[in-house]
Amino acid sequence: MPKSKTSKNVTTATTPVALKEHEHSHCIDDAISTAEEYCKNAKLQFTPTRRKVLEILVQEHRAIGAYTILERLREDGFGSQPPLAYRALEFLTMNGLAHKIERLNAFISCTHPTQEHTPAFLICRTCSSVAETTLDAAKTSLGGIARAAKFRMEELVMESEGVCSSCAAETI
Repeated sequence: MPKSKTSKNVTTATTPVALKEHEHSHCIDDAISTAEEYCKNAKLQFTPTRRKVLEILVQEHRAIGAYTILERLREDGFGSQPPLAYRALEFLTMNGLAHKIERLNAFISCTHPTQEHTPAFLICRTCSSVAETTLDAAKTSLGGIARAAKFRMEELVMESEGVCSSCAAETI
């Protein structure tokens, strides 16, 4: 993926998918085929429930709570027991196919599945859209601070709240 320097210390990916115009049906097809291939290669089961949960996540460019996912599963005939949604979400997040947005206690599909990356999330407080981009953790200011403290960073997740360009344009 092409990278663009945004500051002296942070390297990010290009514009996040949720923040630019795109053919949304490709998002769903690409995510499902990537997940199927990943699970096949890793000898993991990509069950109908896991597939449906990923589909639900990809259909939106905003984070979705587990109970909303459970309601959609119920509507599609998958049952209504909370463990059903939570087990599928755990599988998807553990295998890099989805992320939990801690700030919202909700989930989104990963836009860089199967790629080693440090996610950063841009959360619109107006429309609740969530866009994923990537950081180079070693090049962030926090990475430098961690090195100076002889702290080995194992995971870095950045969540930033603001207003997306669509919502900002509506207020002008």
